[in-house]
Amino acid sequence: MVSRARDWMRQALRDLAHAERSLEMGDYEWACFAAQQAAEKAVKALYESRNMEVWGHSVSRMLESLPEDLKPDVDLIDKAKELDRHYIPTRYPNFHSEGAPLDYYTKRDAERAVRYAREVIEFCRNKGVQA
Repeated sequence: MVSRARDWMRQALRDLAHAERSLEMGDYEWACFAAQQAAEKAVKALYESRNMEVWGHSVSRMLESLPEDLKPDVDLIDKAKELDRHYIPTRYPNFHSEGAPLDYYTKRDAERAVRYAREVIEFCRNKGVQA
């Protein structure tokens, strides 16, 4: 089977660029969601590069499930847990008791999400995943 790791990483980088543009435009909920997507796709690229299959959207779970020689430190996993929290509430008004997602996300949230996504991507690149 042909490895799709490069495709996953290329899309991760594209999603990160989208997160950065959304942050600049003040679309903080979209910056957070795109950052989560970038991290998710980078970790899927890592799995693919090692001929391993993984399903789901939880960045932290995927990182925790890596073999010991690939597993990151607890600090990165904690950052991934924050990214995981942006998967649904950034997009759906009915997640919140009132208001829309845009009412709940701040510039600081988006800056942190983008930074954490960059760290996850860098971790995957350091494990040999190329775009």
